[in-house]
Amino acid sequence: MVAPAVQVPGTVPFVDDAAIEAFLDNQRNASGRVTLRRLASRDEKEFLDLVSASAELHGPWMALPSTPELYRAYVTRYAQPNEESVLICVRDSGAIAGVVNINSIIRGRFQSASIAYAAFAPTAGQGYMTEGLALVVRYAFEQLRLHRLEAQIQPENHASLKLARRVGFRHEGYSPELLYIDGAWRDHERFAITSSMVDIAPTPPHPTLPER
Repeated sequence: MVAPAVQVPGTVPFVDDAAIEAFLDNQRNASGRVTLRRLASRDEKEFLDLVSASAELHGPWMALPSTPELYRAYVTRYAQPNEESVLICVRDSGAIAGVVNINSIIRGRFQSASIAYAAFAPTAGQGYMTEGLALVVRYAFEQLRLHRLEAQIQPENHASLKLARRVGFRHEGYSPELLYIDGAWRDHERFAITSSMVDIAPTPPHPTLPER
């Protein structure tokens, strides 16, 4: 279950890391190079600095908040129960290496979500995103008890396509004009991964899954 958010009137919601901490405590590879935590208000300055430093890297592929006002709205969005933003952090330094957004979580018979991800320039190309995205996939299946994650990627975004394949996503098709990005409807390659494709211990069905 997604960890609840606690909000004081007039403030940005405080996000509880308990679900991620419980997941990390159960990981066999706890000595990996990266760790995870949920996006929070306290990350504002570091996050905005990284977005500014990564403008060329993100190009037309990923639009992240670039002002304090946009950042606070972003944190508020991802404090909702059907959305989650997970930071990939370098274990030794605590530096934010990337972000993975788990969007539009749908329960019931679907138990699915869409994900989007971005590396940050200072640590890009060092394998942190591959390790971190694989960890987020396991978190989504083991802790959030999702069954399927989808990723929509523009055909020209070769780095993102390679990352999805490295982590084990399978290519499922091509959709013209799928998403509105950077002022136009963009074509996307569709990728997905399911819990049965990942070597994880079976989990009971989520409580929202219908009996029949």
